[in-house]
Amino acid sequence: MRLELAENHRDLALFNMAIDSKLRGCDLIKMKVVDVMASGQIKERASVLQSKTQKPVRFEISEGTRASVEKWMEDELMVGSEYLWPGRFHERLHISTRQYARIVRDWVTSIGLEATAFGTHSMRRTKVTQIYKKTGNLRAVQLLLGHTKMDSTVRYLGVELEDALAIAEAIEI
Repeated sequence: MRLELAENHRDLALFNMAIDSKLRGCDLIKMKVVDVMASGQIKERASVLQSKTQKPVRFEISEGTRASVEKWMEDELMVGSEYLWPGRFHERLHISTRQYARIVRDWVTSIGLEATAFGTHSMRRTKVTQIYKKTGNLRAVQLLLGHTKMDSTVRYLGVELEDALAIAEAIEI
């Protein structure tokens, strides 16, 4: 909301895309315009090749994210840019992971939270944590994150026996 009120179009689009895409910061910052745009429209779904696994991961682009990216695409900095998050200097094609980390830190501190408790990876976890809490579907989370092993997803979410019991208790047969 603060980014929208401040008319900070880049940061709002970056924030929204980070949440929707569930990408690692290194993959998010390298996103290209063609990854999210076709025929002058922001796609409803996109696919990005993950640098860690060299496997594509698909994700939805929500209506709010599409609107914020459209607004960001109108910015003069985006004219002719190949990258969705261009760097400010000619030798830097896109923002760096350090710059992205600074941006996230600024978001966190601006709302009064402790910067050391949140980082770029917090953005990756946000949506999948909510999906898991609402559905209990580990396989869906695994696919959305692009994990090859379920063990990775279980560790990633910090799934405990209490979580499993709570899910079991909620099911009536």
